[in-house]
Amino acid sequence: MTTSRTTLPVLRRIQFAVLMMAVAALSAAPVCMAQSQAPSSGQQPQPDQTAPDAGGPSGDNGVIALPKKKEDTDEPPAPPAPPEPKVTNPTGMPPVSLHIDVPEVTVDVGVLLKKTGQFVPGLKPENFRIYEDGVEQKIEGFKRVEAPITALLLCEYAARGWVFRMDMLNAAWAFTQQLRPQDYVALMTFDMRTHIYVDFTQDKNQIQQAINQLGMSVWMPAAFSETNVFDALYESMDRLSRIPGRKYIVLIASGIDSMSKLTFDKILKAVKSSQDITIYAISTGGLLREMTEGRGGMMASMRDMDYLQADNEMRTFAQITGGMWFEPKFTGELPDMVRTINENIRAKYELVYRPTNAKQDGTYRKLRVELVDDEGQPLRMQDQKHKPLQYEIIARDGYRARQEVE
Repeated sequence: MTTSRTTLPVLRRIQFAVLMMAVAALSAAPVCMAQSQAPSSGQQPQPDQTAPDAGGPSGDNGVIALPKKKEDTDEPPAPPAPPEPKVTNPTGMPPVSLHIDVPEVTVDVGVLLKKTGQFVPGLKPENFRIYEDGVEQKIEGFKRVEAPITALLLCEYAARGWVFRMDMLNAAWAFTQQLRPQDYVALMTFDMRTHIYVDFTQDKNQIQQAINQLGMSVWMPAAFSETNVFDALYESMDRLSRIPGRKYIVLIASGIDSMSKLTFDKILKAVKSSQDITIYAISTGGLLREMTEGRGGMMASMRDMDYLQADNEMRTFAQITGGMWFEPKFTGELPDMVRTINENIRAKYELVYRPTNAKQDGTYRKLRVELVDDEGQPLRMQDQKHKPLQYEIIARDGYRARQEVE
C-alpha cells in the first residue's frame, strides 16, 4: 500500500509536466509561423491582397498620388487680356472697309526769257494751267523754290579728237565758276566705261583741280575712241537714284554712242521713269562740225547724219526730264549758257496736284504746262518800253505712274 501511494503523486507530476510542455508548445507555434512567413532583410514586405470576409476595404488601398506643391519662385498668372473694342455700324448699313491711296504729282516749272535766259519772277498760281494726257488738273500746292543744287558733271573724254575734249573741259570749267558754297557736285568721265574723278563735294576747288589734271593730258591720245553715252547715262541715273531730293546731270559730250549695251529705246524708257532727275545737255565739237559739214563723200555724209542723230538724242534726254540742250560753237558762248542752266536749276515754281486718273498702272502720262492771265487768255509779257517778250516754259514732258504691287 505504501508503494501505490508513492506512485500516484509521481504520475500526477509527470502528467502536469506533460501538460505544461503542451501549453508551451501551443503558445510558441504562432510566433514560429510568423517568423517563417516574414521576408528576409533585403526584401520589402508585400501588402496583404486578401479581401476581408466582411467585404470591407482591404488592408492596402494602392499608391496614392499627391499633387506637387508649387514652389514659391513660380510667377503669378498673367492678367486676362482686355476685351477688344466693338465697333457697330449704323442700323441698316452692312459691314464695309475703305482704303484710299491717292498719289501726288510734283512738277518743277521754270519760266525763262528767251533772249536773256532770265528767270521770270512774280507769277501766281492762277497763272498756271497743267494738263495730264490732255485733262486739266487742279493745282493744290504752289511755291517758288530756290535751293542748293546736287549735280553730276558727266563728261565725255575719249579719243574722238582733242577739239571735243577741249570743248568739254571749257564747258565743265564754266559751270564750276558759278557754283555756290552750299552746292554738291561730282565729276565723272566716260569712254567705254565710266571713271569717277571726284565724288560729291561742296569744295569746288577739288572739281577744278580735277579739270586741270584732265587738261594737262588733253593733247595726249586718249585710251579708247568708243563713247558709250547710253551706258554712262544709265549708270549715272542709277547712282543718283540713291540720293534723296532733286538731282541734276550736266551731260557734256558729242552725243555719239558707239558700243553701249543698252539700246536707245531702253535708255529712253529709263529716262522717262526717272522722277527727280533733270538732264542738261551740252554738245561738243560744234565749231569743227560747222566747218566740215556738207563736204563731199559718202563718209562725210554719214558722219553728218551721226552728229544730227546725236544732237536729237541729247535734246530728247533734256526735254523729257525738263532740262535744256545747248550746242555752243564758240567758247565765249559758254558763260551765258551755264548761267542759264544755273538760273533754271535754282529758281523754279513747284506745282503739286492730285491726278484725276488715280490708277497705278505704270503707264506714261504726258504733261503740258501753260501760262494764262487773269482772264484765262495766254499770258503776254512786255518790257518797260511795252515791247513784247518771248518766254519759254521748262518742265518735264511727262512722268510714269507707279505700278501697283499685287
